[in-house]
Amino acid sequence: MPKNRKFSENELVNRSYMATFRAVDKKDDESGSFIEGTPIVFNQATRLQDWWGDEYLEIIDSHALDNADLKDVRLFVNHDTNKIALARTKNGRGTMSFNIDEEGMHINANLDTENNQEARSLYSAVQRGDMDGMSFMFRIKSQEWKDIDTDLPTRVIKEISIVHEVSVVNFPAYPQTSVDARSSEETEYSPLVEARKAYAEETARKNNELLEIEKIKNANRLKV
Repeated sequence: MPKNRKFSENELVNRSYMATFRAVDKKDDESGSFIEGTPIVFNQATRLQDWWGDEYLEIIDSHALDNADLKDVRLFVNHDTNKIALARTKNGRGTMSFNIDEEGMHINANLDTENNQEARSLYSAVQRGDMDGMSFMFRIKSQEWKDIDTDLPTRVIKEISIVHEVSVVNFPAYPQTSVDARSSEETEYSPLVEARKAYAEETARKNNELLEIEKIKNANRLKV
């Protein structure tokens, strides 16, 4: 367990999805090759497993990106941020654009297939259908837990503070018992354990309040 419970917010995580993903033919007045995909999907439950083996569902709210920092988002393959980004939003004027609708966040990336071997390889893999998933790295600003006292609670990501990068990935969909991916600095942190601890504390507080009320009622009865 973390010593500081602030980790339950501002948590750095990755999420992967099967993507509606395709290579796009360039227009006559365009250079490069284009790929389109959906790295962020709203209102779809993903079943995750924390480091203690407990499972929970996670949903990204359709308004989670309303106030997110999307000014500088890069495109990588398999989250390999040690390599050169293959595209970048760069304040909305870079080599990657995006739009957000009720389904999620969709990107259109212009790959430099003439001068970049990795870009050529990625474009070919997408065109052939060898890679068909996307993922994104982001920080959580606020969240809400539902059914925390059940065997399968639901975590709703209400607000995302920043999207660091999006990636085309080899293994897009989490299996039903997959381990919740996170940065190495938080490998001992479980959001579900934290949520259940907070739920237990709140339940105990309410029970204590009810007990005090009953004590006062009983005292008043004795006086009468």
